[in-house]
Amino acid sequence: MTFAPPETFNIADYFLEARLREGKGDRVAIRTDTRDLAYREVNALANRFGHVLRDAGVRPEQRVMIALPDGPEYVGALFGALKIGAVVVMVNPELKPDAVAQLFEYTRAVAAIVDAEAGAAFRAAAGSDDAWDDGGSSGGSAAARTSRPARGGDGAGRGGPPRVLTLGLGEVERALDAAPNRLDVFPSRRDDAAIWLFSGGTTGRPKAVVQTHASFANTTECYAKGALGYSADDVTLSVPKLFFGYATGSNLLFPFAVGASAVLFPERCTAEVLFDKIRRFRPTILVNVPAMVARMVNHPDAARQDLTSLRLSTSAGEALPVELHRRWVETFGVDLLDGLGTAEMWHIFLTNLPGRARPGTLGTVVPGFDVRVRDEEGRDLPDGDVGLLWVRGGSRAIGYWQLPESTQRVFRGEWVVTGDLVRRDADGTFTHCGRADDMLKVSGKWLSPQEVESCLLQHPAVRECAVVGVADERGLVKPHAFVVAGDGEGVDAAAARVDLAETLKEFVRERLDAYKHPRAIVFVDVLPRTHLGKVDRARLKRGGAPP
Repeated sequence: MTFAPPETFNIADYFLEARLREGKGDRVAIRTDTRDLAYREVNALANRFGHVLRDAGVRPEQRVMIALPDGPEYVGALFGALKIGAVVVMVNPELKPDAVAQLFEYTRAVAAIVDAEAGAAFRAAAGSDDAWDDGGSSGGSAAARTSRPARGGDGAGRGGPPRVLTLGLGEVERALDAAPNRLDVFPSRRDDAAIWLFSGGTTGRPKAVVQTHASFANTTECYAKGALGYSADDVTLSVPKLFFGYATGSNLLFPFAVGASAVLFPERCTAEVLFDKIRRFRPTILVNVPAMVARMVNHPDAARQDLTSLRLSTSAGEALPVELHRRWVETFGVDLLDGLGTAEMWHIFLTNLPGRARPGTLGTVVPGFDVRVRDEEGRDLPDGDVGLLWVRGGSRAIGYWQLPESTQRVFRGEWVVTGDLVRRDADGTFTHCGRADDMLKVSGKWLSPQEVESCLLQHPAVRECAVVGVADERGLVKPHAFVVAGDGEGVDAAAARVDLAETLKEFVRERLDAYKHPRAIVFVDVLPRTHLGKVDRARLKRGGAPP
């Protein structure tokens, strides 16, 4: 059943302060390579961040960007902003200056909390020369501040650029050290904006999804506690970083809701890094994505890894091919639970369940949500037919920021139309059939790239692949496959590449209808990915595979 929070409701209290009231203040909340933090320590850090942000002029309902590597400071900044009633905008700290400038203009954020590595890019984008614009002793002259273009103001009636609070230079740290450890939680309403997430799919410019306090608690109750059974004994570890909503939930909010521990690390995730963290921290839940599943099972030392601490691993972000799922279970013997969620309906609403995973499917509806398969006119389709996914429940977003046409197209009354194509079986199991905007019409017939990708992955020479439609000289769309070949396949030699390409084409022809085979095989070292880690199909269509 949908979770119904009280009208006055702030998720900083729900996810953090409530643990202290329950007597869990001394339990370990965050584990890192250098230190562990208990819930009471995280709460005190969040309170100090809240004071620093408020002293910098941030007011309730104003946006605060967080662009930090995963670690205690990220968590403290997030909850600190929420505690003063501000709205968190989570962004990738590795964004280039032009992308940061666009985000400042789009979000009208009045402040950003960044680390020293990203500080220069954010200060340049904000029009600020200072490590902490008007936030401390290096604030610069008033004349200099007011001469810059105003993007959001400071909440106190004065114009000026956004404040950029840069950790790692000393000044913000001194302000945090001097700030009080206590802070009252702002009495937000359950339908107030809490966090902005970005949804870009596999193409197009990212859109800001405005999500409410109630949404985050609802999915936590329905999915984390209900479907997956998060408990205080769990230790979570995530492949995606916290700025990605999938990780924000699974590796921060969900464990915090039950007094569990989250492992955080700042470095880029590789199979080697992940295996090392699993050995060191012995997590019980691994938050995974198909690309990393592939790298883990293809690692030369995969068979020697000890993953017995894991009671389950989740997979989301992209479809999980059957063959990849099979190889994971064969290699590691750990439950791998594929699921589907969106920023618009925050997090997972279709999932496989522990002990009952069906490879190649998304599982069943998470209790508390309603999912339908409908045609283009919005009419329900019978079981077995492929159609558009419609979902409703207590985690529906307010809409897209400043994009009314997109909001009207996706948010239809209480429903969200995700753009995913799915099929529902008679037993209530859903299967993902691709994205409506990724479907290809080849020889007058519809083709799902996902089906061809799953077939290619069954060949031992294929580590990863992506299929997109490319127009030929006559303007006809044909499927092209971009393939990352396995080690030792000899594809460096031109002749070997030609031979393997023809072998893969024939491999697909033997298993699928002839029109579905790739007309071209392009070998690449890596597949390009979007800011959310999904395969960048638009770039592949433009011929923009990485070198």
